[in-house]
Amino acid sequence: MTRRLSLFGATGSVGQSTLDLVRRDREAWRVGVLTANCDVQELARLAIEFRPDVAVVADESCYGYLKAALAGQGIECAAGAAALVEAAERRADLVMAAIVGTAGLAPTMTALAAGHDVALANKEALVSAGELMTAAARASGATILPVDSEHNAIFQCLAGGRIDQVRRIILTASGGPFRTMSAADMAAVTPAQAVAHPNWSMGAKISVDSATMMNKGLELIEAHHLFPVGLDRIEILVHPQSVIHSLVEYIDCSTLAQLGSPDMRIPIASALAWPQRMATPCAPLDLAAISRLDFEAPDEERFPATALCRAAIAAGGARPAQLNAANEVAVAAFLAGRISFPAIVDTVRRVVDAAEPAAPSSLQDIFSVDTASRAAALRFVEQYEHA
Repeated sequence: MTRRLSLFGATGSVGQSTLDLVRRDREAWRVGVLTANCDVQELARLAIEFRPDVAVVADESCYGYLKAALAGQGIECAAGAAALVEAAERRADLVMAAIVGTAGLAPTMTALAAGHDVALANKEALVSAGELMTAAARASGATILPVDSEHNAIFQCLAGGRIDQVRRIILTASGGPFRTMSAADMAAVTPAQAVAHPNWSMGAKISVDSATMMNKGLELIEAHHLFPVGLDRIEILVHPQSVIHSLVEYIDCSTLAQLGSPDMRIPIASALAWPQRMATPCAPLDLAAISRLDFEAPDEERFPATALCRAAIAAGGARPAQLNAANEVAVAAFLAGRISFPAIVDTVRRVVDAAEPAAPSSLQDIFSVDTASRAAALRFVEQYEHA
């Protein structure tokens, strides 16, 4: 049976991996929505290939190019934040939410409210508005299918199990490119070094998050919302080979682990085919060739981001939204050469410590916290520049 797919963030790494899988089984999928932020040339190319009902570019200045490129194709064109939300309301069997950052929050919430199952690759949305998102899914009956490799692994390990019988959830982390580097040496690392992940092929922002270990802290917050076992039962374990993606330990001391090659098409395929399975072109594991699997405790002195995230979700309220907004600004500033690598987490900490806004009760509250936190982070970035 052909299923309808809405793909938000089609030109990013997750979007491209999703479409690679769709190409391999065109009869299984009908792409109804394709969106991009500003890569309008690639969006137009994909739209001509996959023939969606509508193609949406978030950057309104790109609308003219998109409309001209798709003239006569019978594909509706739209632009802007409101158009993204409208597209999320359209009929779909599955919505792939792969827009990076809080820009993906409104369409994802709209899709959940409409009762669409959502394959969630946008961790920032769940970090900023986890309680609102999970409540929207419960109210509409929508299912959130995690696409992050770690959370997808947990989701798979929980199949056939009960959440109340879980003793621990263990999120694995590669440790990033600076796992063995001293704090002094990290002060001089460059953006090019930070985006060179040792195992995964990812976008620049998430690669930097992996290098600071902020990515694992955000995933801890995400896991807290997706798998409500209690914050004290979610742990982080460094596993440099990135073969075991996460583990679930049950009360009988059985521990289930999900293993796979470090290829995002594997968790994406799990979400696309759920509750079934689908073939992928990914390389199967050769454990004899890998020969060893190593593990170590995270070093929160050299990589304080994970402790910062745990404190933020423990405090609750607006803290995770503050942290996420500040991190997006700080990572962008680092990539632009404006601040040093250690200043990323320092900026986040300073933003979270500087204000304590009221707990958000609506999306508008989340956006207000996000705006204020971004402004505060920019002020701290400017202080670093002039220091």
